[in-house]
Amino acid sequence: MSKFRIAFMGTPDFAVPALQSLIAGPFDLVCVYTQPPRPAGRGQQLQESPVHRAAEEAGIEVRHPKNFKKEGDVEMFEDLNLDLAVVAAYGLILPKSILDAPKHGCVNIHASLLPRWRGAAPIQRCIEAGDEQTGICIMQMEEGLDTGPVMMRQVLPISNFTTGGILHDELSDLAAQMIVPSVQLIQAGAATFEPQPEDGVTYAKKLEKHEGKIDWSKNARDIDLQIRAFTPWPGAWCEIHPNNTRLKVLEAEYIPDLKAPAGVLIDRDFTIGCGQGAIRLHRVQPASRPAMHARDFLNGTNFRTGMNIETGQMA
Repeated sequence: MSKFRIAFMGTPDFAVPALQSLIAGPFDLVCVYTQPPRPAGRGQQLQESPVHRAAEEAGIEVRHPKNFKKEGDVEMFEDLNLDLAVVAAYGLILPKSILDAPKHGCVNIHASLLPRWRGAAPIQRCIEAGDEQTGICIMQMEEGLDTGPVMMRQVLPISNFTTGGILHDELSDLAAQMIVPSVQLIQAGAATFEPQPEDGVTYAKKLEKHEGKIDWSKNARDIDLQIRAFTPWPGAWCEIHPNNTRLKVLEAEYIPDLKAPAGVLIDRDFTIGCGQGAIRLHRVQPASRPAMHARDFLNGTNFRTGMNIETGQMA
């Protein structure tokens, strides 16, 4: 009996553990699709994606079409004679011709509890919204954006200390644990796909760098969620006096009961007043400098208790 023929389609670090699980699994992983090499770093040298590097290390053929509009791209995919394609953060919208090519279609690893947080940035958006849990869904792909029926889901709790980076790694590991059993169910003809409910649909729009700017007039709870959601990228930051220097906030603490004008330094522990409550900074990174303890940074400034850190004015 021939092995189950699959292809993997993914690009970033998030997708690598799932790829490695499939490589070690009882399948014939015949090809990996990923985004083309992109300029990166100070020298803007072309760099292959994490999935590309992992596949090459395993000796698997790698393809990186810019899209599937070029003549021959769809035919080359069809010629693989696949039983299934597994997709994880690929970064391209797949046309119907690709979705329909494998015998069992394409399944997607999605980092949320669908239908909540369809779209590009479910990991960060669920923290930003204050969700208490998220998870991984393995779903059948169709032409709509993350609208397909779900065959397997597992829940992961979100703590008050979870950051975007921590949750990214936890969900990536969870996806790696789920994907081989999911493919085996499909191979055995035992997979059951349940349509997503119509209620509870939310969309996780793409992250933008400007979203990281902290507005101290907001509720401290919302600022805490913003800081945690956007760590490590795009990063939460504020502009400080003088010269609107950018200060990146790497770690902070939500203090609900303290009251002070928004943006004002409350104490030498670098506690800052918000619209409601306060935020105590623990680790920061000034522009063009290494990360450091917030109190060490504060001791090197002229900030005084009662001063607005953005304007330099006393409250």
